Amino acid sequence: MDAAYLAAYEALYRSHWWWRAREALLLREISALSAETTLSTILDVGCGNGLFFPSLERFAETYGVEPVTEVLDPQGPYRARIHAGPLDDTYTPPRPVDLLLALDVIEHLTNPDAFLASAKRVLRPGGVCLVTVPALRLLWTAHDDLNGHVTRFSRSELVSLFGRHGFAIVHARYFFVLLAAAKLATRFVEAWRPITPQTPRVPPIFVNALARHACLLEQRLLGRHAPGFGSSLLLIATAPAARPNAP
Repeated sequence: MDAAYLAAYEALYRSHWWWRAREALLLREISALSAETTLSTILDVGCGNGLFFPSLERFAETYGVEPVTEVLDPQGPYRARIHAGPLDDTYTPPRPVDLLLALDVIEHLTNPDAFLASAKRVLRPGGVCLVTVPALRLLWTAHDDLNGHVTRFSRSELVSLFGRHGFAIVHARYFFVLLAAAKLATRFVEAWRPITPQTPRVPPIFVNALARHACLLEQRLLGRHAPGFGSSLLLIATAPAARPNAP
């Protein structure tokens, strides 16, 4: 990820309409999961300085993994619970994980299969994985280059990725439907006039609030019945159950 983007990330996360609307969606999904299954331990992969931790701790004890070590604050309040490095064989959580989050992480990886193998290793049998990724390569713009994305996923591609590692798909849907139309328009503009990607900024207060409320309204109206198009994709899947002991 671009260095200037990394420097601005915390301010964007706390204030920008996109992050605020995404968090609202995630908290609804996690709240529903907590009513259906036991959540004692959450692992947030790609957690940065643990900006999501205060909200997640309402549901369970929370730990993190952050491969981009430059973003970690040695004095951060959650630093002791964050593993500096990738989710691989070098990391073992304090206990098997009930819910693993990978929020806009997998699109950065050149080997997502290795990531899924590690996710399956740290999850308890039947544990839940919740991921979000950018959707549809048709919507690729300069912003993807700035973010260091390797790809954008279709629903079928993401479902197939998890399926071949034995995960059972609970739910998968597109979201940020209105934003997808804006990104498609941007894609066409960039095809005619290539631009240098710029570090995002928090929009003016009125614009920021309007965009956030538009996204929240879209989420409420569509619920889990979003159409087959959106700028992001959410998937919930469960890890394979433990195999019975051989007789």
